[in-house]
Amino acid sequence: MIPNVGDEEINKKARLPPWFKIRLTVNDRSAKVRDLIKSNKLQTVCRSAVCPNQAECWNSGTATFLILGNVCTRGCKFCNVPNGIPEDIDSDEPNRVASAVKSLQLKYAVITSVTRDDLSDGGASFFARTITAIHENVPGCCVEVLVPDFQGSHSSLNTVIDASPNILNHNLETVPSQYPRVRPQADYYRSLELLDRARLSGIVTKSGLMLGFGEKIDEIRAVLRDLSNVACSILTIGQYLQPGRYHLPVVKYYHPDEFMSLRDEAMKMGFNQVVSGPLVRSSYHAEEYGR
Repeated sequence: MIPNVGDEEINKKARLPPWFKIRLTVNDRSAKVRDLIKSNKLQTVCRSAVCPNQAECWNSGTATFLILGNVCTRGCKFCNVPNGIPEDIDSDEPNRVASAVKSLQLKYAVITSVTRDDLSDGGASFFARTITAIHENVPGCCVEVLVPDFQGSHSSLNTVIDASPNILNHNLETVPSQYPRVRPQADYYRSLELLDRARLSGIVTKSGLMLGFGEKIDEIRAVLRDLSNVACSILTIGQYLQPGRYHLPVVKYYHPDEFMSLRDEAMKMGFNQVVSGPLVRSSYHAEEYGR
């Protein structure tokens, strides 16, 4: 017989190390971001992915806009974004994103999406329309896009690149051996090739890793070398946090010193910028190190 596990026991198991304490404060800027997102009927990955830095980023007037709906066609075991059958795309969404960027007077905008394997181009044309709308309505605003793998489609990636984003981000997320558990519908080498092709087009590339799935240190170093070999410019490394009881459990919480050590190793490999720490996410302080 399996004993019942009460909320107290669940909370005990979910207790985080002391370096994860976050001071949650809300100011007028945060309220403006929230209200603009609501009034423009937009989604943010800040909310959908339960990002631990939402309050800090919103207080500084930044947000990562999530386009193409809030339902993903894939079922990655680390992600809190719901998966299933997405709704039809909203043709006016690119204009509303640009309007929000303008209202917030952003100098740096981050655009990402759910994975839309149901669309013929994976949503690439929608990324392009959003990039173009921001460039036209907010001249001088730097645009970073965090794109899915487009199932390896060269033409889809070229559609995004031709719209001239300033930075193209695609996260590897974890080491190759963990892909069957963490990203069963993705392919490590396909993602690496995407970054290589984007870099060869002349665009600045960026990628990110989450730690804590049970990867070995030598595997992490191998991924850093792979990214360095395709001349990835910007790297983020953060701690995986289990967003819900049905997601993969955390195998290890890395100490801040371990993150700093990995940052030093990566910088020696030739990355231009490496942001590494327990609370780091792919868009964390992007406006500071992505320009």
